Amino acid sequence: MKKILLFTICALLVGSVAAYSQSLDSTLQKLAGDAARGYVGPIVSGFGSDLNGGWFHKAPSSKMFGFDLEFGLVAMGTTFSEESKKFSASGSFKFDNNQAAQLVPLTIVPTSVTVSGQNIPLSATDRQSIQTQLINQIVGIEFGVGISGPTIIGSANDSMKIGFTGVSENAQVTVFVPGVGNQLVTIPVNVPSQEVALPVGGLLDGVSLVPLAAPQLSIGTVVGTQFTFRYLPEVEIDSKIGKFKYFGWGFQHNPGIWFPNPLPVNICASFFTQKLDVGTIFSTTATAYGINISKTFGPGMLNITPYAGFMLESSKMTFTYDYDEPVPGTTVKTKSTISFELEGENKSRIILGLSLKLLFLNINADYNIAKYNSFTGGLMFVI
Repeated sequence: MKKILLFTICALLVGSVAAYSQSLDSTLQKLAGDAARGYVGPIVSGFGSDLNGGWFHKAPSSKMFGFDLEFGLVAMGTTFSEESKKFSASGSFKFDNNQAAQLVPLTIVPTSVTVSGQNIPLSATDRQSIQTQLINQIVGIEFGVGISGPTIIGSANDSMKIGFTGVSENAQVTVFVPGVGNQLVTIPVNVPSQEVALPVGGLLDGVSLVPLAAPQLSIGTVVGTQFTFRYLPEVEIDSKIGKFKYFGWGFQHNPGIWFPNPLPVNICASFFTQKLDVGTIFSTTATAYGINISKTFGPGMLNITPYAGFMLESSKMTFTYDYDEPVPGTTVKTKSTISFELEGENKSRIILGLSLKLLFLNINADYNIAKYNSFTGGLMFVI
């Protein structure tokens, strides 16, 4: 029964991550450069915070040798502020043909041109030719822009906006003007500052907490040291995205084993690291190390253990995806592979928690204080 329950929960975890990664892949295909970085920024910190949480609920005892085995599930949830749901930045962006057409409506094209002191009306065909030339001058060129809108955890009803700064110094285009000897004439045209909306809203639609869960096993004690592992078997998401992979490990060491007299509390040094790959879409690594302390009250089969810790931590996420990049001067798009890496903002955390043991079951919960605060909890079977 325990194995069936654990397998079911892990299957749901992999399934939800797989569905999320497929949606993320299709969303990122519409973004590049600074727009993509600003969009996924909060989830990098949130995901890294989740991964670095829930590793312990007590310090191991200062035994030379002992048998302590726990296995079960840990759950983590990182909270987000309202400020994390939107972003605004300056960066670069390449407009495609449809977006450039929004920047250059036919209404901004002059209706006449002055040649040798003579005012010559422009036909609808001439004006459309000028519009097309202006669009071609914009497509695929990297422009400095203002970028604003929802992040990945923002509202799905919101949309990202690219602020085009305009061409204030008169874009120069050259066209044939019938009736004036079919000569080439240079036409000055102002392309005003404006915004282009992208069809990209918050993928997670305004969530305030991003959850994660993982199976976990701890075994000890050898020379005051307990080892902990997290693992999920490789799962093929689909032929395009690839495989889901997850493995993490760490240890806690109680230096009290080396002291002649026992300490009034259990204190230990800890180190944990892990890696999670979701096909070719993203890869996450997270590492945490520090100290934690605990004190158990009550007999072995029914006790309560308050615990606390301080951890230094780091996390990073690498994104890789195919992007439909516009080709300058054409309506064609070419596939290009984009890859970038972002670091999580959490650098340290304070952990305050409580653990309760009832016969062969251990339940714990703690609160983690950091730049991105989080909750963690665990349900462990104890042998």
